[in-house]
Amino acid sequence: MLDFHWLHPYLLWLSPLALLPWLNHNQDKTVAWVDFIPVDPLSKFIGFSLKLLATIVLLNLIIALAGPYLPEKKVERVAEGAEIVLLFDRSRSMDDAFAVKGQPTMRTVATKDSKRRIAKSFLIEFVKKRPDDRFGFVLFSSHAFDLLPLTYSKEAILATINASALGKGLSETDMAKALLKAADMFQGQPYRGSRIVMLVSDGGQDMDDEQRAKIKALYQELRITVYWIYMRSMQGMTLDEADDDNMLWLDTPERKLHTFFNEIDMPYRAFEVESVKTFSEALDEIDQQQTQTLIVEETLPKEPKERLFYWLALIAMLLLTLAQLYSVWGVRKAHE
Repeated sequence: MLDFHWLHPYLLWLSPLALLPWLNHNQDKTVAWVDFIPVDPLSKFIGFSLKLLATIVLLNLIIALAGPYLPEKKVERVAEGAEIVLLFDRSRSMDDAFAVKGQPTMRTVATKDSKRRIAKSFLIEFVKKRPDDRFGFVLFSSHAFDLLPLTYSKEAILATINASALGKGLSETDMAKALLKAADMFQGQPYRGSRIVMLVSDGGQDMDDEQRAKIKALYQELRITVYWIYMRSMQGMTLDEADDDNMLWLDTPERKLHTFFNEIDMPYRAFEVESVKTFSEALDEIDQQQTQTLIVEETLPKEPKERLFYWLALIAMLLLTLAQLYSVWGVRKAHE
């Protein structure tokens, strides 16, 4: 009981009422000769037991009414997983479907095959498969918004992913601000073994030297791994240059961002997806790779305890009731 907290602690001042059964009820009888009174230790024991049961009833009812509970607390345990910030592109192009070979994508807002809705569905499945991961969520277009700080709450991250797919996207994208915002989530956090920024986007950005320097320094300092799930806007174009490249692909923002990630000293891998199947395969591979041992912090919820004391009071009250019924039966039996 020393660990209990109380909703109504002032009710504990009523605890002395539990001594009422032990007070003298003025049931003394005058007897002409003391030898008339038989020695009956069983009756004394039964009388003592009934008073004790009455005390137990009163005391447990008072404690239950005071509202005992164990407060919310945090515990740590060893598990396998990672800390992952989902960096989700909410630009207008994510409302399009996957690319058709040799052609730009067609606008398909509000249909099930848009890239943002496909990404939402598979990210939800990815989160559900990783019970010990700690997730954060950053949504970006022209601005970056840290919608959810790092948390172990699966309900919170799933609700955030669902909400991110609502509405229409904006036309502009600021990838540099988004990358910095995602890394900032790890600032001031103890390193638990594996930090990941998972970028889900169909575009890139040509950043200036200052932006590059900030991103490089921050990601190296915080030991962050970057996974880029690149949702192609045109089939045939790859992030790495090829001998048979189309001239239009040589200087695209996507390739510039990919080159930048490869040049800085940090773990990085890009997954180029152009269909539902390749998107699923990319997440499966990330899921298999990121199973490092780490310290997981869990929050145990507040635990009410008044039910225990109500049950104890009820059991004691039932025993008192049975004793009273037996007494009534015995009196009737004696007068027959």
